Amino acid sequence: MNNVTIGEFIVESQSNFPGSSGELSRILSAIKLASKIVSHHINKAGLAKEILGSAGNENIQGEDQQKLDVFANEKFINALSARGVICGVASEENDSYITFDNKVNKEAKYVVLMDPLDGSSNIDVNVSVGTIFSVFKRKSKQGEKVQLEDFLQKGDNQVAAGYIIYGSSTMLVYSTGNGVNGFTFDPGIGVFFLSHPNMKIPEEGTIYSVNEGNLNQFKKPVFDYIKYCQSEDVSKSPYSARYIGSLVADFHRNLLKGGIYMYPSTKKSPKGKLRLTYECSPLAFLVEQAGGRAISENGRIMEIIPNELHQREPLFIGSKNMVDKIEQMLQSDRWSLKRSFFKIRFCK
Repeated sequence: MNNVTIGEFIVESQSNFPGSSGELSRILSAIKLASKIVSHHINKAGLAKEILGSAGNENIQGEDQQKLDVFANEKFINALSARGVICGVASEENDSYITFDNKVNKEAKYVVLMDPLDGSSNIDVNVSVGTIFSVFKRKSKQGEKVQLEDFLQKGDNQVAAGYIIYGSSTMLVYSTGNGVNGFTFDPGIGVFFLSHPNMKIPEEGTIYSVNEGNLNQFKKPVFDYIKYCQSEDVSKSPYSARYIGSLVADFHRNLLKGGIYMYPSTKKSPKGKLRLTYECSPLAFLVEQAGGRAISENGRIMEIIPNELHQREPLFIGSKNMVDKIEQMLQSDRWSLKRSFFKIRFCK
């Protein structure tokens, strides 16, 4: 493990941008602090029963909020607001965005969007969970109240994104648009150390991650791609199926080893299930910085401008060659449908 701490790395990286005010560095420091608190409580989940289970509420998506969802949400919001470097935050756990109205925060240039605890329903069975975050420059005028337009930006506008995975160790992985770096938390001294510098996802992977319980609900090209993953011919062996059911954990494994994660649309969820702003866009930013790709069923994730905070979107993300393959199959299916339409309409 490298002896460089995340604090030292942030300061060193800041020096590469002359004229930088350090606001982005302070945002990352706030996220780092909150992640330590959340990690500590997650590690007590099997002992402190009062932090497990449902909080008795539903979030805006109609999902049961876990007690740790609420706890993590509060800790990240408090840490970010206290630094005075963001003017607002949008969370998967809140119906609308939160405005920070004090004078210092109103002058801030940035907003943060986050999923404070992805996969929280897995905590009581000791499965890895995570936090996902994204940072944008505001569009509204500094000094004024933050607006919805500040949050509804396409992924290409992100200035930073990352995730924290709480597993056998706690890792913080982030990018500011100049590569991806991972830091592992040493609980003995309470410090994140650079453990995975300049992370790159293999162009070709051998792992596919998808909930095959929904196989019969997937569109034909997705169904066909999964069968392709399972097939064996002269050019490839069958791929390995690995699905944890925790987005951050599945993505992290595939980032390190090479693979594709898929959450397509289904008959039950025709718009997909994952949130564009809180999950898809931040991870798309990271995977592209690491040399991979991320698409929806109709194009590149980073080019989609959200219409609402909690917009859902199908997601295919991972190794470049694997995403290229599913994209070809999706495009071929669209052309087949168009040809059939024209034949029916003009060949009667």
